[in-house]
Amino acid sequence: MRINERRSLWRRAKPYLLVFDAPLAMVIFLLLGTSLVTMYSAGADFPGRIEGQLRNMMIAFVVMWLAAQVPPQTLMRLAVPIYTVGVTLLIAVFLFGVIKKGARRWLHIGFDIQPSEIMKIAMPLMLAWYFHQKAGLVRWHSFIIATVLLAVPVGLIQLQPDLGTSLLVLASGFYVIFLAGLSWKALIGLFVAGAASLPVAWSLMHDYQRERVMTLIDPNADPLGKGFHIIQSVIAIGSGGLSGKGWMKGTQAHLEFIPERTTDFIFSVFAEEFGLMGFLGLLLLYLLLIGRGLMIAANAPTLFARLLAGAITMIFFTYAFVNMSMVSGILPVVGVPLPFMSYGGTAFVTLGLGAGILMSIQRHRKLVQT
Repeated sequence: MRINERRSLWRRAKPYLLVFDAPLAMVIFLLLGTSLVTMYSAGADFPGRIEGQLRNMMIAFVVMWLAAQVPPQTLMRLAVPIYTVGVTLLIAVFLFGVIKKGARRWLHIGFDIQPSEIMKIAMPLMLAWYFHQKAGLVRWHSFIIATVLLAVPVGLIQLQPDLGTSLLVLASGFYVIFLAGLSWKALIGLFVAGAASLPVAWSLMHDYQRERVMTLIDPNADPLGKGFHIIQSVIAIGSGGLSGKGWMKGTQAHLEFIPERTTDFIFSVFAEEFGLMGFLGLLLLYLLLIGRGLMIAANAPTLFARLLAGAITMIFFTYAFVNMSMVSGILPVVGVPLPFMSYGGTAFVTLGLGAGILMSIQRHRKLVQT
C-alpha cells in the first residue's frame, strides 16, 4: 500500500519537477558553468562577487522553473495586463523616478526597481498577443498599430536615458513584427527611413552618447581618456591568441586595464584567458542556444507561441551579438550584458524568465500531442 502511495505521489509531482527542455537546459547550464569559471578570475579583486553570481543563478533558476509551469494560454491572457503595468511604471519613472548616476531609471516602492526590464518580455508578449488576435486578418494598418505599441515604451525608456535597454526592447518588438509577416519592401523602406533620420537622431542624442559613437569611430583620438577602455578591451581579446594566456593569467584583467570586467566586458576576460579556441567553444554554445530556441518556435502549436518563442530566441541572439561586438570595438558601448555570463541580478532574472517561457512552450506542445 505504501509503495502504491509513493508511486502515486511521484506521478503527481513528476509534471511539476520534470519541466525543463533537456537540450535547452544543458546549453544554459554549460554557459552558467563557463560564467562561474570566468567570474572566479574576473572577480578575484571583488569580494563576494562569485557568491553573488551563484545567488543570481539560483534566482534565475527558480524564475525559469516557475515560468516553465505557466501554460502559453495563461501567458496570452496576461500579455495585456503586463504590458499595461509596464508602461504605467515607465510613466511613473518619468514623473518621479529615482535618479542615479545622472539617469532616471528606477522607481522606489520600498526598494528600487527598474521597470524598463519588464518590457524586454512584456513587449514581445503584447505584440504576439496582438498578432494572434489578428490571425488571418493582418493588414498594413495592423503593423502601424503594432509599431505604435512598440514606440511608446521605447520612447519612455530612451527619455530616462537608457540607450542599451531601449535598443533591446525595440529589437524584441521588431522581431515579433517581422515574424508576423512584415514584407521585405516595408523592411527596406524602414531601413531607408532610418538612415535618412540619422541626422535627427544625432541631434537628439545626449552628449555622452555622441561621445561613445565618436570613440567607436576613432578610439585612438583620446587613447588615455574616452578611448582607453575600448582600446584595452581589444588588446585583451587580441592578446589571447589561439589558446589564451591561461585561466587566472590574464594580464589585462588582473592589472585592472579592462573596465567593468565582471559585467559588460566579461567577454574580454574570457577571450584573453581562453583565446580563439575558447571563443569558438563559447560561440558554439550560443549557436546551440539560438538553434534550439528556433526549433521550439518552429514547432509551437499556435501563432502566439511561435511569435513569442521566436522573439525571445532572437533576444538571446541580440544580447550576445551586441555585447561581443561592443567589447570588440565594432559597436558603441551601450551597456548590454553577455547572456548567462555577465554579473547582474536583473539581467539573469530576465534571461531566466525568457528561457522558462521557451521551455513552457515546448513542454505544453508535448502535453497537447500526448
